[in-house]
Amino acid sequence: MRILFLTLLWFQLATADTYGVSSNDNIVEIQRAVPVLIGKETVVSRIKVSGLQGKILEGISVVWNDSKLTSPAMELRIYAAGNDSLYANDVKAEWKLFGRATSKIEAKKIAGNYAIAHPETYLYVTCLLAEPHRVGETFTFTVKRAQVDRKAQAVKQLNPVKYNTGIALREHMQDDIHTSRIPGLARSNKGTLLAIFDARYESARDLQGHMDIGLHRSEDSGETWQPIQIAMDMGEWGGLPQKFNGVSDACILVDAGSDAIYIAATWMHGVLDDKGQWISNLTDTSTVWNHQWRQRGSQPGYDIKTSSQFLIVKSTDDGKTWGQPVNITAMGKQKDWWLWAPAPGNGISLSDGTLVMPTQGRDSSGKPFSNITYSKDGGATWHASNPALRVEGGTTECAVVQLSNGDLMLNMRANTNRNNMGNNNGRAVSVTADLGASWREHQTSFNALPEPTCMASLVTHPYPLKCKTKHPLFFSNPNSKNKRHHMTIKASLDDGNSWPKSHQLLLDVGSSRGYSCIAPIDEQHIGILYESSQAGMVFQKIAIKDIIK
Repeated sequence: MRILFLTLLWFQLATADTYGVSSNDNIVEIQRAVPVLIGKETVVSRIKVSGLQGKILEGISVVWNDSKLTSPAMELRIYAAGNDSLYANDVKAEWKLFGRATSKIEAKKIAGNYAIAHPETYLYVTCLLAEPHRVGETFTFTVKRAQVDRKAQAVKQLNPVKYNTGIALREHMQDDIHTSRIPGLARSNKGTLLAIFDARYESARDLQGHMDIGLHRSEDSGETWQPIQIAMDMGEWGGLPQKFNGVSDACILVDAGSDAIYIAATWMHGVLDDKGQWISNLTDTSTVWNHQWRQRGSQPGYDIKTSSQFLIVKSTDDGKTWGQPVNITAMGKQKDWWLWAPAPGNGISLSDGTLVMPTQGRDSSGKPFSNITYSKDGGATWHASNPALRVEGGTTECAVVQLSNGDLMLNMRANTNRNNMGNNNGRAVSVTADLGASWREHQTSFNALPEPTCMASLVTHPYPLKCKTKHPLFFSNPNSKNKRHHMTIKASLDDGNSWPKSHQLLLDVGSSRGYSCIAPIDEQHIGILYESSQAGMVFQKIAIKDIIK
């Protein structure tokens, strides 16, 4: 009899348009823009059931509208959560499985039996994609109708989402590393993707601490990634434990004119106290801590016991191996600056062979600034520019691109944006025509790209498009003025003068640490490595046509 009942029930659902469906708003589905990670069950949607307490929910019909998945290996699950209205990134233990279905394109017919006990009852839809799904796939779905007490009920859908697949490249305690933070991403001249990050072994805390620069390589456009390798590690230099020789905040740069790839990072040796004095007799059991951006954690001069150091490592074999760190602090740091350091993310190679990376520092008063650092001799020597913008509170982490007229644009994190909900919350932006000898503030500075005071990414890409410039610009950050959520990619077709809403793609609505880095993959796609609500670091391959609509 149960088989007969289910057959009749799903006949009713499938033919509800013919026999009539209740069209009130008792059942509403709201989809959630998050990356759907291969191999991880992802909460993608919430269904709210109102005013039906005392009735029995017997089935839910889900239809795939635009499925471009290459594999049928998918499972859709629905959980009943009672009156729990709070989204979660993972399925909660108290949620009860209502039903599940596996197939690719045909309508999902998920049968269950759930007594609706609350005036407002919630269900959550999850998606589990198993291998061999690929990064860069997309799909959409609609919860069409439900069966309540053997009667079909229409489901009102709000906020439909086109879902993008991705992979969790880094997770908590992966490779015995407590936290992986601060993404950098670049594409080598051979097409290899290189993903870099802080390997923070003992905690999530910033320098000073035991941390190295980790790296993963992908030779198939991000489909698979090779095991972790350590690109920069200062070990127990100077006789101090690893926890007092940390390296962090790395920037990766590919020389388009040679086989050289560079990674730059900040090295702290030992610890200075809040007054800038070297702390002696540090051991593995010492608990003192300071940071190069905090108090007097880095000071004027060049000595390793006085100032944080600027290190570079180089690879000439497509990132397979890396040389020993080279200390270039004395090349670029002005003696009275408290700090000169790489800005995390990626650098660029200009058409004339000049190598440029975004950098940052603290001036003679300790105030933070952003600038660029460049080499005109293939990385043999490096020169730091003047600060790009003098503003209250200063600027720090930044990203650099070359505009269609050859000028360089520096897009900067600005401290005055913290807790600023006004119209003047926006990334600071400056432009230079002479490698940072002089700068002019851009018209979009503090008004076009809102931020919650967080690192961001900015790149150009040779996308074949009829626009006013050679290449569109792509920008990523948490699209919010106060919290690190709504990770979004935006495109500009006019050298960064405007960022239309029609050229934006929301990747992850959830809260995260918020750092991101974009790099080209091929003519039609960009890649993004970012700190996500769904994993420590997520990699996604995004079709440009989904951003520039």
